[in-house]
Amino acid sequence: MRIAVYGASGFTGRLSVAEVRRRGMTPVLVGRNEDRLHAAAVEAGAADAEIRLAFLDAPDALVGAFAGCDAVVNCAGPFTSWGEPVLRAAIAAGRPYVDTSGEQRYIRRILDTYDAEAARAGVAVVPGLADDGGPGDLIAHLTARRLPEVEELVVADLRLPGGATRGTARTMATAFAEGPLDHVDGALVPADGQGPASLGVPGSDEEVPVAPFPLPGVATVPRHVRARRVRSVIRADVAALFQSLTPDLVESVPEVLDDETRRAGRWLMTVRAVDGAGGRAEGWVTGPDPYGLTAVIAVEGARRLASGEGRADTAGRARAGALTPAQAFDPADLLDFLVPYGVAWQVSPAPDQGTTTR
Repeated sequence: MRIAVYGASGFTGRLSVAEVRRRGMTPVLVGRNEDRLHAAAVEAGAADAEIRLAFLDAPDALVGAFAGCDAVVNCAGPFTSWGEPVLRAAIAAGRPYVDTSGEQRYIRRILDTYDAEAARAGVAVVPGLADDGGPGDLIAHLTARRLPEVEELVVADLRLPGGATRGTARTMATAFAEGPLDHVDGALVPADGQGPASLGVPGSDEEVPVAPFPLPGVATVPRHVRARRVRSVIRADVAALFQSLTPDLVESVPEVLDDETRRAGRWLMTVRAVDGAGGRAEGWVTGPDPYGLTAVIAVEGARRLASGEGRADTAGRARAGALTPAQAFDPADLLDFLVPYGVAWQVSPAPDQGTTTR
């Protein structure tokens, strides 16, 4: 199987190329700078990998760069600026597409704009398949299923402050400046700030202050969960860090992380759902190495789409169109796939109904 990685010379792109090779598949490195792509191939242990040059303002070349590949993984952010030309080329080439975006408004636009086009092409498009948006969407689906109805669902990223690349800093500073949205009665509206002031950390008695933040879940979860309101928050201390990122400070952030810093990081996504009668369900998923796991999640997603292992439609065929992770894949199965990589997850309904833990 041949997997095209666009933005292969970037930090997440290199990790994705290495993951493709580790899984026994063939990476095709696609980007704009031949020297950087060759360096990335060598660093990823794929020195003999094919290099294809393609610029965002040359759509025919982009389509051609994906010819002969079975799927496309797009790692070139900020996706708000650079994502759509790659997506359009993948659809035109008839190739399944995933990306590693965490940008709430971009993800919503992709789901709204490209569903019909991707369905006509017979391919699945799954934006936001990263350590936050991917597991967050999957655990939200499993949590919401424990209630007969959902009045409000809160998706929270409760990871501690840690190492981040310059690309992440740019993206998060932009997202913070745009402001978070809530999904209310079928529409996206500016967050009203009336969500929880603090949330519990799974496995401890600790409650941490939280603040509204534009996480992918507000764009993805309403696609498969009927909820009157969906909110998203992060730890207040992390929100303060993002708010302090001036343009000069962003450009001073290292472009890459050393292996020790990268592996020392840990991500934690939690979900709290309540119904109108006082019922409540909670779920969480956590794992190590946010950037490394993003590569694992994106590559496995691309592999499943290319192999026809995604969720089926009513006719028994693999679903096509612009899909969220929980629409494209069986949520519990994909989370269980990640367990050998150090991921753990749990969904807790009312106490008398038991708990599902992995």
